[in-house]
Amino acid sequence: MKTIQRSLAEPEAESTKAPRRSRVSGMDRALQILDHLYTTGEPAGSYAIAKAIGAPLSTVYVIIDELVERDMLSRRPEGLIWLGPRLYHYGLVYARSLDFLGEASHVMHELGREIGETVQICGRDGDHMVVLAMADGPGHFRVMSEVGTRVPLNWTASGRLLIGHLPDAERIAVFRRSAKASPTEKAKTDAAALSELAGQAFKERLSIQISETDFLVSCVAAPICDASGACVATISIVLPEHKVVANPDLYGNAVRNASEAIESKLGWRER
Repeated sequence: MKTIQRSLAEPEAESTKAPRRSRVSGMDRALQILDHLYTTGEPAGSYAIAKAIGAPLSTVYVIIDELVERDMLSRRPEGLIWLGPRLYHYGLVYARSLDFLGEASHVMHELGREIGETVQICGRDGDHMVVLAMADGPGHFRVMSEVGTRVPLNWTASGRLLIGHLPDAERIAVFRRSAKASPTEKAKTDAAALSELAGQAFKERLSIQISETDFLVSCVAAPICDASGACVATISIVLPEHKVVANPDLYGNAVRNASEAIESKLGWRER
């Protein structure tokens, strides 16, 4: 009997040690779908989404249908899936709750009226720069980027500033994994050179890029630093290349004054 009891007990012990198969909840799948669309920045079909997040197509179909019904996602006429209007309304409410973005947007619009060009507030999203707010200039010149646009940090003046406060080794590590060739092929990709540019721009509180992302388009940016001295965002002027070349001091001084005004309003800088 003892032998029989041991033989019956052994499989039971093994079963308790066997790892449990983890199940992904419907909520997790929904977030994976939303994160995928946010990260890629473009509509996608159900099959492509399922393949990208590693989920069964049947499961993705069901979740997408439920999210579309609730306006969390939208289905375009050609069948592609994109973020829905409900998310936009949530974003508006969240944005209103941020003192920083409120103060920064006020200064952004003032600078736009003063300088007569497009002005943006940008932040960091991992290895990317993202446009947080934007005021279009009054003229015919229009920039390709808009609120929500994400580009690699090495492409823009703002991107370099956003990690300019970090130690040199950290900046190099960020650029090594994230630097990519820009559409104009003018953006630097060498991590050490980019780190040096970022550190110098942050020290001078001014970064200028010319035609690195779009031909004949330039950006003049200044850092917005919190009380600890870290760059939490930037304010930048986006304008035609020839204007910056003709009068860099005008735009440089204007954007630096604007960044200092935001820092003062938020109590991050001594008045």
